Amino acid sequence: MEKEDPIEKLERQQAEKKSNGGLKAVMIAMIVVALGLAAALWYVMSSKNKLVGELNEEKQDLTEQIQALQSDYENLSSEYDYINAQLDSSREEIAQLVDRVKKTEATDRSKIRQYEKELGTLRSIMRGYITQIDSLNTLNHRLAEEAATARKEAEQTKQANTKLTQQVEALTSRVTAGSILKAHNFVMYAYNNNDKITDKANRVARFLVNLTLVENELAERGPVRVYVRVTDPDGVLLSDGRGTTFTFNGETLDATASREVDYQGYEVDLGIYVNNVGAFKKGVYTVDAYTTQAVLGHGELLLR
Repeated sequence: MEKEDPIEKLERQQAEKKSNGGLKAVMIAMIVVALGLAAALWYVMSSKNKLVGELNEEKQDLTEQIQALQSDYENLSSEYDYINAQLDSSREEIAQLVDRVKKTEATDRSKIRQYEKELGTLRSIMRGYITQIDSLNTLNHRLAEEAATARKEAEQTKQANTKLTQQVEALTSRVTAGSILKAHNFVMYAYNNNDKITDKANRVARFLVNLTLVENELAERGPVRVYVRVTDPDGVLLSDGRGTTFTFNGETLDATASREVDYQGYEVDLGIYVNNVGAFKKGVYTVDAYTTQAVLGHGELLLR
């Protein structure tokens, strides 16, 4: 075997050493880059998980706020039917809002912001209810005090002052009576073509809804339109073909028929005919009567 020249051997060893050093540097650089990428990936995932956690906490906080407001609405009540009807509507809105929030992902920021706005609106509405109830209670309290004062003065002076007596009676009645129009004697009849009452579905030509608007000194005087909504046994609203509509609690409703009367604070009897319906089927018909401010009554009629 030929002996390697010492100089060549030295040069070869130096070249190998240099080559190994470069390779080692490349490997170190690749390890550094890999560690950097791993650190960056860990940071991104950590930030994402932290953000998702914060969004879930925000959604949970929003849910708890809505549920707290829902509890406040449940505990809120009044002695006024028309306010109670509005409260029932708002309670339904809150229940629906709770359900929508629970079904929405926390990462859906646009819907979460929308729900926050709806929560703010419902809070404002509730403050309005509280203010309205307090105002009415304050008014009734003031009227009660005024009525008591008037009675005391009348007793002290022992004068048969007719005007003062009327004021006392008016103030006393205002404490116990509201301004919302009410009705009684609510009933619905079915008539045949001979204007005879019948309960045979195949003989019915028209319905007649009778009711009496009760006396109310605080109610607004003037024309009052009464609307009736009649539904057949399948729950379908009947129509007389006139396309009558009215607004109740902010909602536009279709009416089967309507009639306007001149109300001057005294009892008024009225009847509303339901014509041009066509064929009538067997079963239970329901009827509800309204003004734009109140529900006046509900009734049913069975056709055989």
